[in-house]
Amino acid sequence: MLVAVVTLATACGAAPETSNVAPAAAPSGDFSYEPFASALLEHVDIYDMVDYAGLEENRGDLDTFVALLATLDPAVYEGWDADEKIAFWLNAYNALTLRAIVDHYPIESSAFRSVVYPENSIRQIPGVWKKLRFRVMGQERTLDEIEHEILRVEFDEPRIHMALVCAAKSCPPLRWEPYTGEKLDGQLEDQIVRFLGHDEKFQLDRESGRVELSPIFKWFADDFVSVYEPDRGFEGREPGRRAVLHFIALHLEGPDKEFLEQGDYEIDYLDYDWSLNEATPSTGS
Repeated sequence: MLVAVVTLATACGAAPETSNVAPAAAPSGDFSYEPFASALLEHVDIYDMVDYAGLEENRGDLDTFVALLATLDPAVYEGWDADEKIAFWLNAYNALTLRAIVDHYPIESSAFRSVVYPENSIRQIPGVWKKLRFRVMGQERTLDEIEHEILRVEFDEPRIHMALVCAAKSCPPLRWEPYTGEKLDGQLEDQIVRFLGHDEKFQLDRESGRVELSPIFKWFADDFVSVYEPDRGFEGREPGRRAVLHFIALHLEGPDKEFLEQGDYEIDYLDYDWSLNEATPSTGS
């Protein structure tokens, strides 16, 4: 069933034109998002899928940005405000995820992992989140450390879960531009609209009285409590689920918003598609 989602001023149905893309400069110092911006614009299509074959063949911009992550002076980082720091870590996570894919591309599947996960999946890469280490500001970091020990601990910003892209089809969409502190709020709000606009990630059916959510809202429900737990409404549900439902309702409109707020429905979670978010001829790329 089509869900009415609050729309933003920025269109999310087409990629920005290259000539209109402003330089993605970092807040200060010699650090720059421009190489990452070039990689995204070149290799992410209008369906949010990634041309990994092209990225692996022409990986110079991505590798340049990864090198910048490694050598950024921590003193420069400490001079940034919270939004700038969040933007930095979101870009780091997404860029390093792309790096993990292209370093193992084409992905080799194992018979053991393929029992549970698709053959063409990030989950076929052994230790991709916990063991692969990347240098950031002179320290070795894993993807899990960036997500669970930095972003989720140091910043009270649950909207990061609409921006962290784990290279799977059920992940949030990968933007054509890096996150920046100056634009972070609008970028995250746009991510929410785009995420909720996909039937594979969110479904609401007033006639059957059912709401189906992405498992992301189950895995990280507690992260939404401090910001989005409502003072009233969504009764009879635990705090994490109330906060998630309130968060979603804030981004709906009309009868769908009213339906979600009144609370008389069953909740289920959609299957998570771990297939690689790879562009193919069938996606139009």
